[in-house]
Amino acid sequence: MEGIGWIAALIMGGFAGWIASKVMRADTGLFANILLGIIGAMLANWLLSVVGLEARQTWLAQGVVGFGGACLLIVLGRAIRR
Repeated sequence: MEGIGWIAALIMGGFAGWIASKVMRADTGLFANILLGIIGAMLANWLLSVVGLEARQTWLAQGVVGFGGACLLIVLGRAIRR
């Protein structure tokens, strides 16, 4: 398996989602934070690939990408709810 691995992705997803929920003042639980971070990282990595960029497969790079993707998902969720 390439990259940081599944367990590391779960850990970084959890941290990225938690940080994003604190920065964006979203009231989400632990499970939602992990999902936000992981799905956000996948979304952000896909968006980066669309424009021809790629995040390195390191903890820090994937954490930053996960944070950005989680923030994007929080913004999209808020827009849909309105």
